[in-house]
Amino acid sequence: MQKIFGLVAAMAMIVVMLITSFEIAIYSDYGWYQKEYEKYQVLDDLEMEMQDVMDVTEEMMAYLRGDRKNLEVKTVIAGEEGMFFNEREKLHMEDVQGLFLGGIQIRRVAFVIFAAAVLLILFQKGNLREILPQMYGWAVGLFLGVAAVFGGLVAIDFNKYFVLFHEIFFNNDLWLLDPATDLLIRMLPEGFFFDMVIRIGVIFIGSLLILWGAGALWRRGRAKKKS
Repeated sequence: MQKIFGLVAAMAMIVVMLITSFEIAIYSDYGWYQKEYEKYQVLDDLEMEMQDVMDVTEEMMAYLRGDRKNLEVKTVIAGEEGMFFNEREKLHMEDVQGLFLGGIQIRRVAFVIFAAAVLLILFQKGNLREILPQMYGWAVGLFLGVAAVFGGLVAIDFNKYFVLFHEIFFNNDLWLLDPATDLLIRMLPEGFFFDMVIRIGVIFIGSLLILWGAGALWRRGRAKKKS
């Protein structure tokens, strides 16, 4: 039972780290967005200045975090002041906000599960220093295997799985935007999302391995004390 609780704790912690990796990748560095806009030359498609595009980006991200009530964002497009988001884009971004905030809620639940599993191990007088690193190592191995398969599939045909993601997580077709009428898809082309997936993956796998190394050292310290 202690090992089962340890595995539950490890899986819950990995979920926490996955969602946190999304948050770090998306919110930690707006300079990354500017580099992406330059890479895909979105200023030409938008007919906007970089500073205006960055201002729209920051307002959009504030909305997704729930720090802004709406997406009534004024900016300068082709030399004229106007609203960046149209009604279809606003409705779609409302759905996206639901995913963002839902992810934060899932992280909270996962952390509670982690804490409860740890307390149950302690209640059964289990050795956390032995159980948690071992079960975490098993869980990481499983996740890395799944990640390798998923990464391979995405690399082969990103568009296919990009579409599949939207079909799974959205119950409408609002995500099907038209470059002729919708500025959002011009600002965030498909290549941007591919790069974001890579960014999230690097952060997530890196954090998994760092924590795995820390756990191994923690467990090894116990072994040295025994000897």
